[in-house]
Amino acid sequence: MTVDGSAVRRAAALMILASALVAVTTLLAKALGRGIGTEGDGAAPMHALMIGAGRYVFAFIPLAAIGLWKRPSFKGTRLDLHFGRTLMGWGGGTSLFAASALMPLATATAISFLSPMIAMVLAILFLSERVGPWRWAAAGISLAGALILIRPGSEAFQPAALIALAAALMMGTETIFIKRLSGREPLLRILIVNNAMGTVLAVSAALFVWTSPTPLQWLMMAGVGVVMVTAQACFVSAMRLADASYVMPFFYATLVFAALYDAAIFREWPDALGFVGAAIVVAGAVILAWREARARKPITPPRPSVGIATASDPDAKNENAGDAQTHPRRQ
Repeated sequence: MTVDGSAVRRAAALMILASALVAVTTLLAKALGRGIGTEGDGAAPMHALMIGAGRYVFAFIPLAAIGLWKRPSFKGTRLDLHFGRTLMGWGGGTSLFAASALMPLATATAISFLSPMIAMVLAILFLSERVGPWRWAAAGISLAGALILIRPGSEAFQPAALIALAAALMMGTETIFIKRLSGREPLLRILIVNNAMGTVLAVSAALFVWTSPTPLQWLMMAGVGVVMVTAQACFVSAMRLADASYVMPFFYATLVFAALYDAAIFREWPDALGFVGAAIVVAGAVILAWREARARKPITPPRPSVGIATASDPDAKNENAGDAQTHPRRQ
């Protein structure tokens, strides 16, 4: 993708804005889960299933309005793929909301950043993608960071970390469904169908734990949905303006914003090991994003007069071959 400098700067700014907004949604979810907005009203802290329902309902409302205006075609919609994507996205988001209420936001966010690694492994199993040593190294680095954050077997172990890990597993699985949908259906249809299904699923689940929200809680739930849709719009716009290899590292600023918001509102900071683990997880994710971009760059064919192929990075060559066979002939 060839873009001018101003477009690249706009892309970076949009991705940073998206990361700041995503952190706002987890902050609002934490506030709801901690019972903020219930003072003097006798209401209980909000269950994560109710927060998830608010996220989908209030995200679907503006998307439905856009759908009525644009009137996209829904012919050929793959409902099975949409349902799988929605189920995993709802489960992952709800689990992250639950974890955010129980532990520092930066820690929960960092563990959720394992989702690209999980998606990589699942792509090998279900999409027959090939993975070279660099990508495995990136996954190993992030896994080491996650173990530092989760600390299994130690006194500092937090059960809530397992909820954040479950969120990462489901978000990684959701990525596989998104890969299957991308290129098959237009973006607006994907967003509308996903949020429509998510609204039905999330509201149905929330009915089992439903309590009457206070006016402030309604407002905060609406904020979760509207802010999330705005973040998605910024994210997509950034991806259209510049290469993913350039803009994706900016998205990991979510971790910084989450830590700052948490410190400002709840006076909570991760401990020293938490910062180290989060940095290691992000480092692995950035390496993976860089490697994905390298693997998708076309290999320049050798000049006929040279007679031999030159490749300074054999691993990149092997991964390009794997990407060219993303949909191999089934045996």
